[in-house]
Amino acid sequence: MSRLQVVSGKGGTGKTTVAAALALALATEGKRTLLVEVEGRQGIAQRFETEALPYEERKIAVAPGGGEVFALAIDPELALLDYLQMFYKLGSAGRALKKLGAIDFATTIAPGLRDVLLTGKACEAVRRKDKSGRFRYDYVVMDAPPTGRITRFLNVNDEVAGLAKIGPIHNQAQAVMRVLKSPETAVHLVTLLEEMPVQETADGIAELRAARLPVGRVIVNMVRPEVLDAADLELVRTVPRAAVARSLSAAGLGGARRGGHAERLVDPLLAQAEEYAERHTLEHEQRAVLGELGLPLHELPLLAEGMDLAGLYELATELRKQGMS
Repeated sequence: MSRLQVVSGKGGTGKTTVAAALALALATEGKRTLLVEVEGRQGIAQRFETEALPYEERKIAVAPGGGEVFALAIDPELALLDYLQMFYKLGSAGRALKKLGAIDFATTIAPGLRDVLLTGKACEAVRRKDKSGRFRYDYVVMDAPPTGRITRFLNVNDEVAGLAKIGPIHNQAQAVMRVLKSPETAVHLVTLLEEMPVQETADGIAELRAARLPVGRVIVNMVRPEVLDAADLELVRTVPRAAVARSLSAAGLGGARRGGHAERLVDPLLAQAEEYAERHTLEHEQRAVLGELGLPLHELPLLAEGMDLAGLYELATELRKQGMS
Protein backbone atom coordinates (compact mmCIF):
# COMPACT_ATOMS: atom_id res chain seq x y z
CA MET A 1 0.00 0.00 0.00
CA SER A 2 1.17 3.53 -0.79
CA ARG A 3 2.09 5.57 2.28
CA LEU A 4 0.02 8.62 1.26
CA GLN A 5 -3.62 7.66 0.74
CA VAL A 6 -5.69 10.49 -0.75
CA VAL A 7 -9.49 10.09 -0.55
CA SER A 8 -11.78 12.16 -2.76
CA GLY A 9 -15.35 11.85 -4.02
CA LYS A 10 -18.41 13.78 -5.05
CA GLY A 11 -20.15 15.62 -2.23
CA GLY A 12 -22.62 13.38 -0.46
CA THR A 13 -20.81 10.11 -1.20
CA GLY A 14 -19.33 9.88 2.30
CA LYS A 15 -15.67 10.48 1.42
CA THR A 16 -14.83 11.75 4.92
CA THR A 17 -16.37 8.64 6.46
CA VAL A 18 -14.41 6.41 4.08
CA ALA A 19 -11.18 8.32 4.79
CA ALA A 20 -11.71 7.85 8.53
CA ALA A 21 -12.48 4.15 8.13
CA LEU A 22 -9.41 3.72 5.92
CA ALA A 23 -7.20 5.37 8.54
CA LEU A 24 -8.50 2.87 11.11
CA ALA A 25 -8.01 -0.05 8.74
CA LEU A 26 -4.41 0.95 7.99
CA ALA A 27 -3.60 1.38 11.68
CA THR A 28 -4.30 -2.25 12.59
CA GLU A 29 -1.69 -4.49 14.16
CA GLY A 30 0.35 -1.76 15.76
CA LYS A 31 0.62 0.63 12.82
CA ARG A 32 0.42 4.41 13.20
CA THR A 33 -1.72 6.49 10.85
CA LEU A 34 -2.18 10.24 10.46
CA LEU A 35 -5.58 11.37 9.16
CA VAL A 36 -5.41 14.83 7.61
CA GLU A 37 -8.29 17.23 6.96
CA VAL A 38 -7.75 20.12 4.52
CA GLU A 39 -11.20 21.69 4.08
CA GLY A 40 -11.78 23.12 7.56
CA ARG A 41 -15.13 21.35 8.06
CA GLN A 42 -14.13 19.39 11.20
CA GLY A 43 -15.66 16.30 9.61
CA ILE A 44 -13.04 14.01 11.13
CA ALA A 45 -13.84 15.18 14.66
CA GLN A 46 -17.52 14.48 14.00
CA ARG A 47 -16.85 10.95 12.71
CA PHE A 48 -14.74 10.09 15.75
CA GLU A 49 -17.18 11.83 18.12
CA THR A 50 -14.51 14.06 19.60
CA GLU A 51 -13.95 17.79 20.07
CA ALA A 52 -12.88 20.03 17.20
CA LEU A 53 -9.35 19.33 16.03
CA PRO A 54 -6.69 21.99 16.56
CA TYR A 55 -3.78 22.70 14.24
CA GLU A 56 -1.67 19.98 15.82
CA GLU A 57 -1.38 16.22 15.48
CA ARG A 58 -3.55 14.56 18.12
CA LYS A 59 -4.35 10.90 18.82
CA ILE A 60 -8.07 10.30 18.31
CA ALA A 61 -8.49 6.51 18.14
CA VAL A 62 -6.95 3.12 18.85
CA ALA A 63 -7.29 0.53 16.10
CA PRO A 64 -7.68 -3.24 16.57
CA GLY A 65 -4.33 -4.77 17.46
CA GLY A 66 -3.09 -1.66 19.24
CA GLY A 67 -2.49 0.68 16.31
CA GLU A 68 -3.03 4.40 16.67
CA VAL A 69 -4.85 6.99 14.57
CA PHE A 70 -3.72 10.59 14.85
CA ALA A 71 -5.54 13.48 13.20
CA LEU A 72 -4.62 16.94 11.97
CA ALA A 73 -6.89 19.72 10.72
CA ILE A 74 -4.61 21.87 8.57
CA ASP A 75 -5.23 25.60 8.83
CA PRO A 76 -3.77 27.27 5.70
CA GLU A 77 -3.04 30.52 7.55
CA LEU A 78 -1.09 28.75 10.30
CA ALA A 79 0.59 26.54 7.71
CA LEU A 80 1.76 29.67 5.91
CA LEU A 81 3.16 31.02 9.18
CA ASP A 82 5.05 27.74 9.63
CA TYR A 83 6.30 28.06 6.09
CA LEU A 84 7.45 31.67 6.57
CA GLN A 85 9.26 30.70 9.76
CA MET A 86 10.88 27.67 8.11
CA PHE A 87 12.22 29.49 5.05
CA TYR A 88 12.41 33.15 6.06
CA LYS A 89 12.78 33.02 9.88
CA LEU A 90 10.14 35.75 10.28
CA GLY A 91 9.21 34.80 13.83
CA SER A 92 7.22 37.60 15.49
CA ALA A 93 7.05 39.45 12.16
CA GLY A 94 5.00 36.56 10.78
CA ARG A 95 2.60 36.78 13.71
CA ALA A 96 2.29 40.50 13.09
CA LEU A 97 1.39 39.81 9.46
CA LYS A 98 -1.38 37.51 10.68
CA LYS A 99 -2.79 40.19 12.95
CA LEU A 100 -2.81 42.62 10.04
CA GLY A 101 -4.74 40.13 7.91
CA ALA A 102 -1.90 39.70 5.42
CA ILE A 103 -1.79 35.92 5.84
CA ASP A 104 -5.49 35.50 5.08
CA PHE A 105 -5.10 37.92 2.16
CA ALA A 106 -2.20 35.90 0.70
CA THR A 107 -3.99 32.56 0.89
CA THR A 108 -7.17 34.07 -0.58
CA ILE A 109 -5.73 35.84 -3.61
CA ALA A 110 -3.33 32.99 -4.37
CA PRO A 111 -5.31 29.74 -4.05
CA GLY A 112 -2.41 27.87 -5.63
CA LEU A 113 -0.26 28.88 -2.67
CA ARG A 114 -2.97 27.67 -0.31
CA ASP A 115 -3.01 24.23 -1.97
CA VAL A 116 0.78 23.99 -1.85
CA LEU A 117 0.63 24.65 1.90
CA LEU A 118 -2.09 22.04 2.48
CA THR A 119 -0.56 19.29 0.36
CA GLY A 120 2.90 20.22 1.55
CA LYS A 121 1.96 19.66 5.17
CA ALA A 122 0.65 16.16 4.34
CA CYS A 123 3.73 15.31 2.28
CA GLU A 124 5.99 16.50 5.09
CA ALA A 125 4.23 14.05 7.42
CA VAL A 126 4.83 11.26 4.89
CA ARG A 127 8.59 11.98 4.80
CA ARG A 128 9.08 12.72 8.52
CA LYS A 129 11.27 10.32 10.50
CA ASP A 130 11.98 9.91 14.20
CA LYS A 131 15.40 9.89 15.85
CA SER A 132 15.91 6.21 15.06
CA GLY A 133 15.40 6.84 11.35
CA ARG A 134 11.96 5.22 11.17
CA PHE A 135 9.01 6.96 9.58
CA ARG A 136 6.90 8.78 12.17
CA TYR A 137 3.73 7.49 10.50
CA ASP A 138 3.27 4.25 8.59
CA TYR A 139 0.48 5.87 6.57
CA VAL A 140 -0.96 9.32 6.00
CA VAL A 141 -4.60 9.49 4.88
CA MET A 142 -5.84 12.77 3.42
CA ASP A 143 -9.54 13.64 3.38
CA ALA A 144 -9.16 15.67 0.19
CA PRO A 145 -11.43 18.12 -1.68
CA PRO A 146 -14.27 16.74 -3.85
CA THR A 147 -13.71 15.01 -7.18
CA GLY A 148 -14.37 18.13 -9.24
CA ARG A 149 -11.39 19.89 -7.65
CA ILE A 150 -9.03 17.06 -6.75
CA THR A 151 -6.74 17.17 -9.80
CA ARG A 152 -6.22 20.93 -9.57
CA PHE A 153 -5.66 20.62 -5.81
CA LEU A 154 -2.99 17.94 -6.18
CA ASN A 155 -1.33 19.31 -9.32
CA VAL A 156 0.40 22.06 -7.37
CA ASN A 157 3.18 22.52 -9.91
CA ASP A 158 0.74 24.06 -12.39
CA GLU A 159 -0.97 26.04 -9.66
CA VAL A 160 2.19 27.85 -8.51
CA ALA A 161 3.66 28.38 -11.99
CA GLY A 162 2.32 31.92 -12.03
CA LEU A 163 3.52 32.62 -8.50
CA ALA A 164 7.16 31.62 -8.58
CA LYS A 165 9.61 30.18 -11.09
CA ILE A 166 12.42 29.89 -8.54
CA GLY A 167 12.87 30.19 -4.81
CA PRO A 168 11.37 28.48 -1.74
CA ILE A 169 7.78 28.34 -3.04
CA HIS A 170 8.92 26.75 -6.28
CA ASN A 171 11.18 24.32 -4.43
CA GLN A 172 8.38 23.40 -2.04
CA ALA A 173 6.04 22.66 -4.95
CA GLN A 174 8.70 20.50 -6.58
CA ALA A 175 9.20 18.53 -3.35
CA VAL A 176 5.44 18.04 -2.99
CA MET A 177 5.08 16.82 -6.56
CA ARG A 178 7.89 14.30 -6.11
CA VAL A 179 5.72 12.65 -3.46
CA LEU A 180 2.34 13.09 -5.17
CA LYS A 181 3.46 11.64 -8.52
CA SER A 182 5.38 8.73 -7.01
CA PRO A 183 4.30 5.21 -6.01
CA GLU A 184 4.20 6.57 -2.44
CA THR A 185 0.81 8.12 -3.28
CA ALA A 186 -2.55 6.64 -4.30
CA VAL A 187 -5.69 8.70 -4.99
CA HIS A 188 -8.92 6.82 -4.22
CA LEU A 189 -12.34 7.99 -5.37
CA VAL A 190 -15.52 7.37 -3.39
CA THR A 191 -18.83 7.02 -5.24
CA LEU A 192 -22.37 5.73 -4.97
CA LEU A 193 -24.17 3.42 -7.40
CA GLU A 194 -25.94 6.40 -8.93
CA GLU A 195 -25.50 7.98 -12.34
CA MET A 196 -24.13 11.41 -11.37
CA PRO A 197 -21.53 10.25 -8.80
CA VAL A 198 -20.36 7.49 -11.14
CA GLN A 199 -20.01 9.91 -14.06
CA GLU A 200 -18.09 12.37 -11.88
CA THR A 201 -15.85 9.53 -10.74
CA ALA A 202 -15.10 8.54 -14.33
CA ASP A 203 -14.36 12.18 -15.22
CA GLY A 204 -12.15 12.59 -12.15
CA ILE A 205 -10.13 9.48 -13.00
CA ALA A 206 -9.60 10.74 -16.55
CA GLU A 207 -8.36 14.10 -15.24
CA LEU A 208 -6.03 12.48 -12.71
CA ARG A 209 -4.58 10.21 -15.37
CA ALA A 210 -4.11 13.13 -17.76
CA ALA A 211 -2.16 14.94 -15.01
CA ARG A 212 -0.13 11.75 -14.41
CA LEU A 213 -1.29 11.53 -10.82
CA PRO A 214 -1.45 7.98 -9.38
CA VAL A 215 -5.03 6.71 -9.27
CA GLY A 216 -5.64 4.06 -6.62
CA ARG A 217 -9.04 2.40 -6.20
CA VAL A 218 -12.74 3.10 -6.52
CA ILE A 219 -14.74 2.68 -3.32
CA VAL A 220 -18.50 2.34 -3.67
CA ASN A 221 -20.10 3.52 -0.45
CA MET A 222 -23.54 2.92 1.09
CA VAL A 223 -24.35 -0.18 -0.98
CA ARG A 224 -27.81 -1.54 -0.23
CA PRO A 225 -28.20 -5.29 0.35
CA GLU A 226 -29.70 -7.35 -2.45
CA VAL A 227 -33.15 -8.36 -1.28
CA LEU A 228 -34.36 -10.02 -4.49
CA ASP A 229 -32.33 -12.18 -6.85
CA ALA A 230 -32.77 -12.39 -10.64
CA ALA A 231 -35.53 -15.02 -10.40
CA ASP A 232 -37.45 -12.90 -7.89
CA LEU A 233 -37.16 -9.82 -10.10
CA GLU A 234 -38.52 -11.75 -13.09
CA LEU A 235 -41.41 -12.93 -10.95
CA VAL A 236 -42.20 -9.31 -10.01
CA ARG A 237 -42.58 -8.48 -13.69
CA THR A 238 -44.75 -11.46 -14.60
CA VAL A 239 -46.79 -12.60 -11.59
CA PRO A 240 -50.57 -12.04 -11.90
CA ARG A 241 -52.04 -9.67 -9.38
CA ALA A 242 -54.59 -12.23 -8.21
CA ALA A 243 -51.82 -14.73 -7.49
CA VAL A 244 -50.15 -12.23 -5.16
CA ALA A 245 -53.43 -11.72 -3.30
CA ARG A 246 -53.89 -15.49 -2.89
CA SER A 247 -50.33 -15.85 -1.57
CA LEU A 248 -50.90 -13.10 0.97
CA SER A 249 -54.11 -14.72 2.07
CA ALA A 250 -52.39 -18.09 2.41
CA ALA A 251 -49.79 -16.42 4.63
CA GLY A 252 -52.57 -15.32 6.97
CA LEU A 253 -52.73 -11.68 5.86
CA GLY A 254 -56.48 -11.55 5.28
CA GLY A 255 -58.90 -12.97 2.74
CA ALA A 256 -58.11 -12.82 -0.95
CA ARG A 257 -61.65 -11.66 -1.86
CA ARG A 258 -61.88 -8.34 -3.67
CA GLY A 259 -61.61 -5.49 -1.17
CA GLY A 260 -60.16 -7.75 1.53
CA HIS A 261 -57.01 -6.98 3.51
CA ALA A 262 -54.77 -9.09 1.28
CA GLU A 263 -56.26 -7.44 -1.81
CA ARG A 264 -55.44 -3.99 -0.42
CA LEU A 265 -51.83 -4.98 0.18
CA VAL A 266 -51.18 -6.07 -3.41
CA ASP A 267 -50.71 -2.67 -5.05
CA PRO A 268 -48.32 -1.24 -2.41
CA LEU A 269 -46.24 -4.43 -2.43
CA LEU A 270 -46.02 -4.57 -6.21
CA ALA A 271 -45.15 -0.87 -6.36
CA GLN A 272 -42.37 -1.37 -3.84
CA ALA A 273 -41.07 -4.40 -5.75
CA GLU A 274 -41.09 -2.46 -9.02
CA GLU A 275 -39.19 0.40 -7.40
CA TYR A 276 -36.61 -2.06 -6.12
CA ALA A 277 -36.33 -3.65 -9.57
CA GLU A 278 -35.68 -0.25 -11.18
CA ARG A 279 -33.03 0.60 -8.61
CA HIS A 280 -31.45 -2.84 -9.01
CA THR A 281 -31.21 -2.32 -12.77
CA LEU A 282 -29.68 1.15 -12.34
CA GLU A 283 -27.12 -0.11 -9.82
CA HIS A 284 -26.21 -3.02 -12.12
CA GLU A 285 -25.64 -0.54 -14.98
CA GLN A 286 -23.47 1.72 -12.82
CA ARG A 287 -21.38 -1.25 -11.60
CA ALA A 288 -20.72 -2.06 -15.24
CA VAL A 289 -19.56 1.52 -15.89
CA LEU A 290 -17.23 1.39 -12.89
CA GLY A 291 -15.91 -1.99 -14.01
CA GLU A 292 -14.79 -0.45 -17.29
CA LEU A 293 -12.51 2.04 -15.50
CA GLY A 294 -9.83 -0.60 -15.05
CA LEU A 295 -9.33 -0.03 -11.32
CA PRO A 296 -9.80 -2.22 -8.22
CA LEU A 297 -13.37 -1.85 -6.98
CA HIS A 298 -14.47 -2.07 -3.35
CA GLU A 299 -17.95 -1.87 -1.87
CA LEU A 300 -18.97 -0.73 1.60
CA PRO A 301 -22.44 -1.50 2.95
CA LEU A 302 -25.16 0.94 3.90
CA LEU A 303 -25.27 0.55 7.67
CA ALA A 304 -28.78 -0.20 8.91
CA GLU A 305 -28.16 1.51 12.25
CA GLY A 306 -26.74 4.67 10.68
CA MET A 307 -23.21 6.04 11.00
CA ASP A 308 -21.66 6.30 14.44
CA LEU A 309 -18.27 5.39 15.90
CA ALA A 310 -19.16 1.69 16.02
CA GLY A 311 -20.20 1.88 12.38
CA LEU A 312 -16.85 3.47 11.52
CA TYR A 313 -15.02 0.50 13.04
CA GLU A 314 -17.36 -1.81 11.12
CA LEU A 315 -16.43 -0.15 7.83
CA ALA A 316 -12.74 -0.34 8.74
CA THR A 317 -13.11 -4.08 9.29
CA GLU A 318 -14.78 -4.40 5.89
CA LEU A 319 -11.94 -2.51 4.20
CA ARG A 320 -9.41 -4.84 5.85
CA LYS A 321 -11.32 -7.87 4.60
CA GLN A 322 -11.16 -6.42 1.11
CA GLY A 323 -7.39 -5.96 1.26
CA MET A 324 -7.14 -2.22 1.94
CA SER A 325 -4.73 -2.48 4.84
